[in-house]
Amino acid sequence: MTLPRGGVFVSTGSMMPFDRLIRAMDAWAEDHPTTPVFFQIGKGSYEPRHGGFVRLMPVGAYRDHLAAAALFVAHAGMGSIISAIQAGKPLVMLPRSKPLGEHNTDHQLATAATVGQRDGLHVAATEGDLAALIDRLLADTSAPPAPIAPFASAELIGHVRAFIHGAGR
Repeated sequence: MTLPRGGVFVSTGSMMPFDRLIRAMDAWAEDHPTTPVFFQIGKGSYEPRHGGFVRLMPVGAYRDHLAAAALFVAHAGMGSIISAIQAGKPLVMLPRSKPLGEHNTDHQLATAATVGQRDGLHVAATEGDLAALIDRLLADTSAPPAPIAPFASAELIGHVRAFIHGAGR
């Protein structure tokens, strides 16, 4: 199943399960049957009932789902964050929690607190915060965040090159 344009794409990433996110988003999808939701659930044991899902998907399919989405919901992993920024899609992050056994550190809390200040990146502190945040963002008619280029500008590359070559002198 491919996500229809304007839906919600939910991703846990590929490394660790994140059933708390999938359960919360499945509940949201049940309450919003007219909004298509597609889940990439990775190694999780919970299988959503209110949207299509796959465990893993090729990079091209992932990008296609992200391009079609009106909103991206994911953990606070750098791959998801960078993908959202590159695609110019609003992202709602639910950070994984060490005390809940979802990760071996709480680094996603720090990541979310730092990047959550950027336009288009939003943090749900708990799964209970997801529904209201998603509803607000889907109702927002302002322009989505501007995408960034997948590569550094020639100007930045020039500055880095000059720094590297100048540092050895």
